[in-house]
Amino acid sequence: MKVLVTGVAGFIGYHLAQRLLAENIQVYGIDNLNEYYDVYLKKARLAQLYPQAGFTFLFIDLADRDRMAELFQEHKFDYVVNLAAQAGVRYSLENPFAYADSNLSGFVNLLEGCRHSQVKHLVFASSSSVYGANTKVPFSVSDRVDHPISLYAATKKANELMAHVYSHLYHLPTTGLRFFTVYGPWGRPDMAYFKFVKAINEGKPIDVYNFGKMKRDFTYIDDVIEGVVRVMHQPPKGNLNDSVNSSDGATSTIPYKIYNIGNNNPVELMTFIEAIEKFLGKTAQKNFLPMQPGDVPSTYADVDDLMKDVGFKPATPIEEGIHCFVQWYRAYYKN
Repeated sequence: MKVLVTGVAGFIGYHLAQRLLAENIQVYGIDNLNEYYDVYLKKARLAQLYPQAGFTFLFIDLADRDRMAELFQEHKFDYVVNLAAQAGVRYSLENPFAYADSNLSGFVNLLEGCRHSQVKHLVFASSSSVYGANTKVPFSVSDRVDHPISLYAATKKANELMAHVYSHLYHLPTTGLRFFTVYGPWGRPDMAYFKFVKAINEGKPIDVYNFGKMKRDFTYIDDVIEGVVRVMHQPPKGNLNDSVNSSDGATSTIPYKIYNIGNNNPVELMTFIEAIEKFLGKTAQKNFLPMQPGDVPSTYADVDDLMKDVGFKPATPIEEGIHCFVQWYRAYYKN
């Protein structure tokens, strides 16, 4: 079995590659190693993958149409998992074109490659950000998501729509995964929890938005990978009992599906910070600030469909996950 993992030097891509290689699955990983965050961390992740049998890395930008076409002409992939994207809600306010290039043009290049090479299943990263201004909780995949409040969220919703088109036109099985605040070892330095640990460890103040009155469905990386792998091996077939005009945007008569992957247990931001303080053995200096543009006060995943279809739902307690991250952080940065 041969699997293409895009964004393999990224947080989730790296962990997915580790899991697949451990199961003796051949992994081709691509990444453009952009400078959105610490490139040395990305290279350190790759250094863990290079020595392993069955791993091949290719320096490719998803937005490079010619190189992406060559990739699919040169290799026959059974499955493709797309984790390459320009991430970050706040950064989309500063550099919108990066999102158009990677998340829109790049995704079309990937869809074209998959359909021409008859990939068995394309699994792609969406985001809890697509729920935007929705107020009903928990967020369900059957909810309408027509009101994004950041360009990042809009590009992720666009990915879901484009994948649906390719499933309809070319019968390409596609599944979108709406991730909810993924955290853990080898994580992204632009994420709040990473910034909190770094600042608290160094005795520096942390910025706490919306004056701490926020909740997040923090999802530990191992749970996310378990969900991705189970979904990857179960391509959607389409439900002939569903109406094409159904209000449920997660299912279809065609081979297309959307799942939430979240812990199904939102945690108060202040409780999250307290867990970090506990395992660092230090108290945070808190700089309370108003809500930032594009942000939301709460995220909460309904994972009933994931549980029903693949028999799994994330369940790692926040204290266990934070403990593992703090241990990794201290070992990696040697402090």
